[in-house]
Amino acid sequence: MKALKLRPFIPSGTDYPLAVQFYSDLGFEKIFSSDELTIFKVDETEFHLQNFHNAELQNNYMLELCVQDLDAWWQYIQNTGVVEEYNIRAKPPQIQPYGKHAVHLIDPAGVLWHITEQQ
Repeated sequence: MKALKLRPFIPSGTDYPLAVQFYSDLGFEKIFSSDELTIFKVDETEFHLQNFHNAELQNNYMLELCVQDLDAWWQYIQNTGVVEEYNIRAKPPQIQPYGKHAVHLIDPAGVLWHITEQQ
């Protein structure tokens, strides 16, 4: 058995169009979009943004995106202006208790992205 990809379904929160715009502004490429689902891609990584709201789920949903150059990603996030524009929280690169160097970014729905450097 060989796994090829994992494509998570991420809840959009109460404002699906806002969530779609957020991920577009963050630089993810939209490869499919409907009123219920948008598929985003960056390099070989894809995820499904689902038009779905459940506050408890969203506030406990976490993802890890492994990248080649974490400092470059942090600079890119800052340059997009999404933190200010969407009034979200983001923490600069820090060594986490589990040993990884990570940026924490919380999307408008409350989903926590751990952006880490591939080791």
